[in-house]
Amino acid sequence: MQYAEHYKTELIKTIEAIDLDKVHQAIEWFRAARQEGRRIFVCGNGGSASSASHFTCDILKGASFNRDTRFKIMALTDQLPTITAYANDVSYEVVFAEQLKNFAEPGDLFMAISGSGNSPNVLRAMEYANAVGCRTIALTGRDGGKLGPMAQLNIQVPVPHMGRIEDAHMIVCHMIGYYFMEEKDCAA
Repeated sequence: MQYAEHYKTELIKTIEAIDLDKVHQAIEWFRAARQEGRRIFVCGNGGSASSASHFTCDILKGASFNRDTRFKIMALTDQLPTITAYANDVSYEVVFAEQLKNFAEPGDLFMAISGSGNSPNVLRAMEYANAVGCRTIALTGRDGGKLGPMAQLNIQVPVPHMGRIEDAHMIVCHMIGYYFMEEKDCAA
């Protein structure tokens, strides 16, 4: 078997492991956040930072453009000057939590993306989001790390391969985003 065929076969198995009931729950939380005018915050590191930014773009444009009701979503990963200022002057562990302290309120929605589930800056942000009364979602991989049990809703991709974890996380993000782009009852 060629490598690409092997990767595809293993990716299909990974996709089949996604808990769709949890994805549907996440969709409902996003729907509620939009209807209630709540803020939504997303973060992650590395590839997960890219996924957070990509997802936020999909929601800001694809699921909000020409809609009467729009999402108020922000990728904490996109605030590069703020991230580097906190990383340099305080600690990289606080780069997301400190941003949440400026904006997050009870009832807002926070989604953390982490393949390992053990990134200290993501854990600190999840701690803060829970403490302030946000609804919390984690997209994790492997055993969920420390992050999975901290989240109110953990969508875990239980495989060891980081590439396939990240692939599956983006698929979950597209399931959520495209629900609001394509479902007729969501065109609010």
